[in-house]
Amino acid sequence: QVQLVESGGGLVQAGGSLRLSCAASGRTFSNYAMGWFRQAPGKEREFVTGINWSGSSTYYADSVAGRFTISRDNAKNTVYLQMNSLKPEDTAVYYCAAQNTRLGARLSTWYEYDYWGQGTQVTVSS
Repeated sequence: QVQLVESGGGLVQAGGSLRLSCAASGRTFSNYAMGWFRQAPGKEREFVTGINWSGSSTYYADSVAGRFTISRDNAKNTVYLQMNSLKPEDTAVYYCAAQNTRLGARLSTWYEYDYWGQGTQVTVSS
């Protein structure tokens, strides 16, 4: 299995930027599709963005498209989430997720991922 550790969360003003990182260990990182999800208080966990094993395919929730960018560095076993133009509604705990697959399917639901990090808090003040 793979272990995931997120970092980079914090408090930022609306309009600001943050970059989250998710470091993976335990298995061959390049065999895994990766995703970011978030969960705000009282709400269900929601898909944010995903990336395939090679980084050649990325996809986004409509709410973050054009503002967030997912990327990965397989040499560093790390996936990143660059968040720009942050809004108060982006406030949530952000989770990194992994699924052992090199297939091309876009994984956008939480149950499609087997491995999860512990989450990192992102708070956007107005």
